[in-house]
Amino acid sequence: MTHQPLIAEVPNQQNTLTAIVEQDARTAYFYIWPNDLFRSQYAVRGCWLRNLLPAPAREDREAMEQGIAPLLSAEYCRTLEAEPMLDPAGLQILWEPSDDGAALWYYGQLLAVIPGWSLYQDKQVSFSAGCIKENRLTAPLGSASTNDYYARAEQQRHFWRDWHDGHLWDVVQHELMQCYQAQFGESVKYYAIDQGSWPPMAISQHWHNGVWVFLTLGMGIRPMPQVDYLFDELAPQYRRVELAMAVDGEVMTEANAVQMASALAEFAHLPWARLTWIGEGHTLASEVAPVGFESFLLANGLAPEVAQFRLPKRDGDRPNLLWATPITEAERQFAQADDRGGQQLLQRLQAEGNDHIFRPRQEVVDPPQ
Repeated sequence: MTHQPLIAEVPNQQNTLTAIVEQDARTAYFYIWPNDLFRSQYAVRGCWLRNLLPAPAREDREAMEQGIAPLLSAEYCRTLEAEPMLDPAGLQILWEPSDDGAALWYYGQLLAVIPGWSLYQDKQVSFSAGCIKENRLTAPLGSASTNDYYARAEQQRHFWRDWHDGHLWDVVQHELMQCYQAQFGESVKYYAIDQGSWPPMAISQHWHNGVWVFLTLGMGIRPMPQVDYLFDELAPQYRRVELAMAVDGEVMTEANAVQMASALAEFAHLPWARLTWIGEGHTLASEVAPVGFESFLLANGLAPEVAQFRLPKRDGDRPNLLWATPITEAERQFAQADDRGGQQLLQRLQAEGNDHIFRPRQEVVDPPQ
């Protein structure tokens, strides 16, 4: 395959994907490339931007056969004449907050969108301002009133502008701390876990009724990858989370509880680092699980009603609070054996009188033979 000269390149926040614009003397295209870790898992996604030669009457099969980016045929083009080359200085790539899709702006005008959910299915899906009829290379971008992805791109542009101003974290932090302190009293310690990069994230530590409680702040700023694809119109119920952990102060010192809760700092980055999502009944392995345990089960359902409090809304969505509780290797295998395994493990834990607070307990599944 012959590649066009690269005129723009912007990786996403976690460097899992890279958005690029390529242009030669014939065409300009917008692409999202999976980085090395994901190259075998996800395909490159592309979007035709414009023809730099007159639009051909028929499909540009010759270019496809030669591995060259094809011209778009006349019936799909807003402009039949050759368009001017794109000026690299006018290009701006903005990633979706979920980190798996991107929009391309050109001197303040929206030029193209490759939605994040398109990563997880086989068909190429993209939207181009220069297109007037859906085809194998792209579909019409239209306007904010005719295409939801146009409207979303505008909203996301405002999202990044607002975060660039630097005041939103104070609001997010204040709302969550108010919420947490209403449940568990004043925060006794506070740990930044964002490693100095966006988005800001932290863990707040509380001492409440003899229990060490740890809660994340900032995960809910971003929707998680995959959720829009998996849940479609129900996605707002699942795409944002914050995590929590509770440890009985009689069975673990503060230092040991803090070490165990450091798993939350790892989990807080996981959805975007792995292009995945986490939710009720999911299991996550961790090297800091307590002795005798191997992983954590995420389960709001383990907590009594008082610990299932509602979090402040973020961009119209209500984040879910997921309590992380240690589980054994046999319990993890049980949970992962089928789609409802995590929920069934949760029910077994409840049946034995366990809740979201970590204390020594008996294994609730038979060890594998």
